[in-house]
Amino acid sequence: MITTENLTLQYGGQVLFSQADLQFTRGNCYGIIGANGAGKSTLLKIISGEVEPTKGAVHIDPKARMSVLKQNQTMYDGYPVLETVIMGNMALYNIGKEKDAIYEKPDFDDADGLRAAELEEQYAELGGWEAESDAARLLQGLGIPVEFHGTRMAAMDPRQKVKVLLAQALFGKPDIILLDEPTNNLDLASVVWLEDFLLDYDGTVLVVSHDRYFLNNICTHIVDIDYGKIKMYVGNYDFWYESSQLMQKLVRDQNKKAQQKIEELQNFIARFSANKSKSRQATSRRKLLDKLSVEELPASSRRYPWVGFKAEREPGKDRLFVEGLSKTVDGVKVLNNIRFTMNRDDKIAIIGSSEIAITTLFQILAGELEPDEGTVKWGVSTTQSYFPVNHEHFFAGHDENLIDWMRQFSADKRESYLRTFLGRMLFSGDEVYKSVKVLSGGEKVRCMISKMMLEGRNILLFDQPTNHLDLEAVQALNNGMVTFPYNIIFTSHDHELTQTVANRIIELTEDGFIDRMTTYDEYMNIHHGDE
Repeated sequence: MITTENLTLQYGGQVLFSQADLQFTRGNCYGIIGANGAGKSTLLKIISGEVEPTKGAVHIDPKARMSVLKQNQTMYDGYPVLETVIMGNMALYNIGKEKDAIYEKPDFDDADGLRAAELEEQYAELGGWEAESDAARLLQGLGIPVEFHGTRMAAMDPRQKVKVLLAQALFGKPDIILLDEPTNNLDLASVVWLEDFLLDYDGTVLVVSHDRYFLNNICTHIVDIDYGKIKMYVGNYDFWYESSQLMQKLVRDQNKKAQQKIEELQNFIARFSANKSKSRQATSRRKLLDKLSVEELPASSRRYPWVGFKAEREPGKDRLFVEGLSKTVDGVKVLNNIRFTMNRDDKIAIIGSSEIAITTLFQILAGELEPDEGTVKWGVSTTQSYFPVNHEHFFAGHDENLIDWMRQFSADKRESYLRTFLGRMLFSGDEVYKSVKVLSGGEKVRCMISKMMLEGRNILLFDQPTNHLDLEAVQALNNGMVTFPYNIIFTSHDHELTQTVANRIIELTEDGFIDRMTTYDEYMNIHHGDE
């Protein structure tokens, strides 16, 4: 279906990858992984024809129809939602438009009749008569109800636009689907729906994602961009990760033995090179040393952050009391009589179909919003650190470097102290002097996590912390949340993180909430198993 030949990409003197010979076949799903900046998204753009490689070529079956998840959320603002989805198959869409224009002509003649008949045949062959119902089914599966299908894209919430563009990419049974971070800003129910869709899909899928659980569920192969090379492995993400760790261990063990041999030879040369009676032996060993090379681990492009939250003091018995919390946003009641008490060992995942409701709850818990009704009472010995889903206000209007940005949150103003927390999130050397106004989305998230580690609070609140993070950073955050000894309240699109961190689930519903002491998977099996 897709073949790459000697594919090479170079940017500004840096080779991202070279001489990649790959084959992507029908019926398989390929997860593309690699560190930020490794070239994952660019590889998809090369395959789609949007970017030219430095060298090499991509060969695609000329009969195959390729569909790409669009990243520009404003390009369809002038079109209704349903029409935007149907534009995923432009051949079908254009035929439909031409056909309709002919029928609307006031001077319809025989030539128009012949052309219309020809178009009708093509339209039927492409599934045109089922197009609207197919598009509607995709939208509903992703959580866009029928009443929004005629709405202009410009009026849609950005999180809804993501779903519409995803439905567009899946529409019309394409032969090849290219998806760049399709689970970003998707609620967990929509992610499950997408997994099921892709598992039933019999074409070729290439997907870039930082969601480990998603990759494990859908992938038949992993395509790893690292060491300036692209390598393909059979299996899902966990299989790739475990086997790659094993291989690195084997190489390290081999290196250790080789290094011991070199040190033995070097010691011999140092001791005996001046000894005439053994000078010949020393010379022969020096020649052996020159030939012996240590097979070092390749300089991986991956960098692994370290996340550890340490509280300055232990919280007391009373943690959090929420009573009768209600809130209306833009005329819609998003929180309805929410009440719960947080216990000593609780790590609570907040889930639900309305992300506005979830974010509103976090804003109230963090003291950024007042409820219409009810109260939030924190224990007197608790201190809270909050990661908001929209954290742009922490950076907007700022042009200071990272060290100075961190100083505003710290009693200890020493650069060496602040570097400790930035370094854990991979800001090292001169990187700490770059302006916060030029940071990428992922770098801003890493700054926010550095800030939270610095603050030393004993209660952590996270509203979608994994957005924009690569797999290594998500894993580091996951580990940090698991090992934190006190309370966490969080929401995340990352299934693996939610399952491994939470021991209590609170689901916000239209008429209230459901509160259960359980893991995420157990909760979903009981309450959503038949959906």
